[in-house]
Amino acid sequence: MKLIDKMNIERVVVKRLRSKQGLGMKECSKAVIRRSADINFANRYFAGSGIDIGGAPDPLWLYQEFFPRMGPIRVWDLADGDAQFMAGVADETFDFVHSSHCLEHLHDPFEGLRHWFRIIKPGGYVIVTIPEEDMYEQGVFPSVNNPDHKSSFTMFKTKSWSPHSVNVLELVQSLGEAADIQKLHRLDSTFRYGLPRFDQTTTPIGECAIEMIIRKRTPAEIERGGRLPDPTRGLTREAFTLLTGHTPPG
Repeated sequence: MKLIDKMNIERVVVKRLRSKQGLGMKECSKAVIRRSADINFANRYFAGSGIDIGGAPDPLWLYQEFFPRMGPIRVWDLADGDAQFMAGVADETFDFVHSSHCLEHLHDPFEGLRHWFRIIKPGGYVIVTIPEEDMYEQGVFPSVNNPDHKSSFTMFKTKSWSPHSVNVLELVQSLGEAADIQKLHRLDSTFRYGLPRFDQTTTPIGECAIEMIIRKRTPAEIERGGRLPDPTRGLTREAFTLLTGHTPPG
């Protein structure tokens, strides 16, 4: 098989990117199998009513059958307003916020994430996927793969090649004491580090991203300094024995 040189690969991929922009990327769809293998998505993260920010091209509701606790989902896209501010959406409206590859298009991702966090109820979740700069932009910014990207993202670096790099750990910390980090995941299991430079999200399997899942602590949790056992809930002696195999004390 004849090898394609690096420059030809980049020209082919950029051409494909331009041709698919009208169709939209399918990064939410790619995540379905991976998320289906994690019981927390079905049982906790995607439970109740939600809003899918930037989801019009590839909406989460298409896969509702895989997440049976998922309720109605509102899709928020360009026609609804600026996702950086979520104007008109009241505080603590939704049980979860989902966003796949939208935050990088905002002028201020810190402000955007604060507003996304604002509109979830205490005990709710924000589930956000963003491109990881080394896997997606691969050393070039402004992004060649998507020139509309305003920022690039890394889990954490003390120094980045990107002039607009955002550390995800610092981004989450900016949410304050109510932010309860559930998961920060560098999605590189299908990234092929040995290939020449090109946009691997144009392949059927490449995610090239970071997924962050943040739970909003309740006021009681903030006051108590953690998510401690609920003192108002009890457990019968029979249930304790069945769960542990031991006789309860007292």
